[in-house]
Amino acid sequence: MSVDTYKKTAKDFTFPPNLDDYDAARREFTWSRARKELDWFGGHLNAAYNAVDRHTQTWRKNKVALYWEDEAGNEKKYTFEELSLLSNQIGNILKDFGVARGDRVFLFLPRIPELFFGFLGILKIGAIAGTLFSAFQEQALADRLGNSEAKVVITTRELKLRIDKVRKKLPNLKHILVVDEPSFIKSLAHASTELRIAHMDPDDYAFMLYTSGTTGKPKGVMHVHRAILQEHMTAKWALDLRDDDTYWCTADPGWVTGIAYEILGSWSNGVAAFVYAGRFDPKKWYSLLAKYKITVWYTAPTAIRMLMAAGGTLVKTFDLSHLRHLCSVGEPLNPEAIKWSIKVFGRPFHDTWWQTETGAICIANYPCMDIKIGSMGKPIPGLTADIVDDAGQPLGVKKEGNIAMKPKWPSQMHTIWRRPAKFKSYFMNGWYISGDRGWKDEDGYFWFIGRADDVIKTSGERVGPFEVESALVAHPKVVEAGVIGKPDVMRGEIVKAFVVLEPNTKPSEALKKELSEYVKKHLAGHAYPREIEFIDKLPKTRSGKIMRRILKAKEMGLPVGDTSTLEEY
Repeated sequence: MSVDTYKKTAKDFTFPPNLDDYDAARREFTWSRARKELDWFGGHLNAAYNAVDRHTQTWRKNKVALYWEDEAGNEKKYTFEELSLLSNQIGNILKDFGVARGDRVFLFLPRIPELFFGFLGILKIGAIAGTLFSAFQEQALADRLGNSEAKVVITTRELKLRIDKVRKKLPNLKHILVVDEPSFIKSLAHASTELRIAHMDPDDYAFMLYTSGTTGKPKGVMHVHRAILQEHMTAKWALDLRDDDTYWCTADPGWVTGIAYEILGSWSNGVAAFVYAGRFDPKKWYSLLAKYKITVWYTAPTAIRMLMAAGGTLVKTFDLSHLRHLCSVGEPLNPEAIKWSIKVFGRPFHDTWWQTETGAICIANYPCMDIKIGSMGKPIPGLTADIVDDAGQPLGVKKEGNIAMKPKWPSQMHTIWRRPAKFKSYFMNGWYISGDRGWKDEDGYFWFIGRADDVIKTSGERVGPFEVESALVAHPKVVEAGVIGKPDVMRGEIVKAFVVLEPNTKPSEALKKELSEYVKKHLAGHAYPREIEFIDKLPKTRSGKIMRRILKAKEMGLPVGDTSTLEEY
């Protein structure tokens, strides 16, 4: 398949990017030198202090750190000093309830301001923060709060009702703090704004996130205070954040992007962030980009494809000339979406690759670098990545294998909560094995094929579902596609596609044949879908990843497993 390249020119830059010479940075960069970017207490540090409090000692003290708006149009804004003081007050309230270093405190909140200064307050006192999607129901809550032995949950009156239903299963849960109860509001108003910041060892736990696999209960991925070093540097390099930006990361802090690039790494760069506490709507999103004059935008491929589906006319009614840098996260970005953004915004989306377990961006397309459309980009400075075989041996150029990295990078997970054997299983022959498969080209760009357990083998040929999905999405009548391997007696597996059509497009057998032929023509003769099923929407996580295992389980009549992270758009 031919590769299109977006060549960067002077028109792509409002000013030189923070990372202006990728090759030089790869040669010269060291993490020990990068430590100077943060504030340390001798050999100790605190991630929350670095995100917010250190800015109160500079001119940024009165700079707006957070612009917030909800679906009803209510607006709030907070300076760095206000975030510092409010998080101090939360920290003091938690200490009054007996929370000590290492205790787990979970936030079960919608995307309201209390979620952000609550997270900071937990880290400031040395406790471990956990975030829970507001869409979680009783079983998902019981699994996570039970496994972590959470001591305190911070929530709302509405969401508390779900916790109440499983409270008897949670003997370690001592307190539930309800942010919209008069008692909590009064406590917050009277709590001291002075707080001694806990000086943490770099490898002390800061936050934990539960991630679901194809089998078993969700696993608790543990991250440490040192993670902010890589989060800070990658927000600077890949997101290109600077003081005069207004930045919108659309992720929910219930997953890792919302923590790393909506709280820690982004604020440590002193940026003004915007948070929208509402559901996706193309017109609303465009209006917010215009209203807040967003300059840097970090969103998910799912959202980009949904904006594409809304057509090119709507976007022209808004002034988005201030947008200078666009990035995507959550799953690989289809080439068609990048081409669309160039056409509509005059700029490409820059794809970034990383995982809950890696804690921060690890492979990315950078502002200073040409984009090979559809590529993951190149590894960040200070990190060694390669393609290795199933024995952990590096492979050559253009050979498919496991995307792997050399431990230990600063934001790498420290362990899996109370599952050391599971943590150990990620590593082989000196490499972290990501579970993603890909290949590397002669220029050092990485290319994603699919999850190791998603790759389809049909008639002896390996087919990456992402490539087939991208080919389908390039068809003008297709909004989204999810692709699985379906067992077949003759071929081992055949490619089956679940397709969401453009509005007002009528499904038909003729269209199925047209789409199959389209993939044959644009991808490969062996990679086309032999079966196509039209559906209204694809099952996705809140981070926008297509849940292919759910498509496969339903196709095979098998249990779908843990669906607690599914998003209902």
